[in-house]
Amino acid sequence: MKSQNDKDIMTYSEEISNQLNELLEKNYDAEKGYLNAADNVESKNLKIFFKRRASERSEFAKELRTEILQYGEIPEDSGSFKGVVHRNWMSLKSTFSSNNEEAILEEALRGEKASLEEYNDLIKEPNLPPSIDALLLKHKNAIQAAINTEKVEEELLA
Repeated sequence: MKSQNDKDIMTYSEEISNQLNELLEKNYDAEKGYLNAADNVESKNLKIFFKRRASERSEFAKELRTEILQYGEIPEDSGSFKGVVHRNWMSLKSTFSSNNEEAILEEALRGEKASLEEYNDLIKEPNLPPSIDALLLKHKNAIQAAINTEKVEEELLA
């Protein structure tokens, strides 16, 4: 028979896995968004930048999947509906924008800032296992570095 403590641990690990799954979906969304962005820009440097970000997000997704599996939960295998809407809007915006590379970069920057907030919220969660805490911090720092790089790229395009 399971004790109340076992049930609390189970609920807690499910809750953490659910939050990790949300991050996982958002990383799938970001990866697809970056690949979409790379297809919609002419600048060789921006194409490389967006492809690197997509690759980074793919790696984040693999690492999150591994953590979720270690908790005995099932990882998501695709992005969210909201992500599809965001990517479609990004495509539409790039099609109609007069300076589409700048608009795409601005949209990517907005997406990264939202990702950063998501990571910050989860990192504040008390009693995170050390492996998850370290992983989230690593991802958060990489996203912050990408934001800093995007700001520089945006200034170069302006």
